[in-house]
Amino acid sequence: MPIASYIDHTLLKPTANLAAIEAVCREAAQFMFAAVCIPPPYVKRVSTILAPTDIKVATVIGFPFGYSAIEAKVAESVLAIVDGADELDMVINLIALKNGDWLYLEKEVNLVLQVIRNHGKILKVIIESGVLTDDEIIRCCDLYGNAGIDYLKTSTGYAEKGATIEAVQLMRRHLPSSVRIKASGGIRTYAFAKQLVDAGADRLGCSSSVAIVAEEPAVS
Repeated sequence: MPIASYIDHTLLKPTANLAAIEAVCREAAQFMFAAVCIPPPYVKRVSTILAPTDIKVATVIGFPFGYSAIEAKVAESVLAIVDGADELDMVINLIALKNGDWLYLEKEVNLVLQVIRNHGKILKVIIESGVLTDDEIIRCCDLYGNAGIDYLKTSTGYAEKGATIEAVQLMRRHLPSSVRIKASGGIRTYAFAKQLVDAGADRLGCSSSVAIVAEEPAVS
């Protein structure tokens, strides 16, 4: 499949204005990206713009640090769905993880997932793999795989380390086949994007999407 079909075309800068968001939507329609991922305040507008297309509207929950209260994440999820989001990318509570409070993380995902499932939407859980040990990533795979999420996502793009081939491979080895993988953070070239897909990524979160597509070799 063309690399565009894997890409969530992303603009999450807090300074992004409406003109920039609308430009991202036009690019998504031109190149047929899988989704557009934008800040929650723009979901309603983007869902209207993309309504005539098959491109999904994605937004973020608890972004970028993940330490919002569970109740806040549930409320954010409800509002995003009401505004027209198809896919929600939620950052886990990394403070809970680093303190070994896996019961908190289990409660968090189950409560948010209940909202998602009640409305037939997609949940992507961001674990920020670049700041986790391999053992922590594996435990995340076990927890979120058992919870039945749709995607486990490597990164927010705001940590010091984004997606890596090794993290995607590790996640693929330890996740059930029903849980897909989204790689994001630092994906700026076609070569790296293709490596991530080959390693097991089903989606790619990219802000350099147009440049990546431009580098894709022509099909002979």
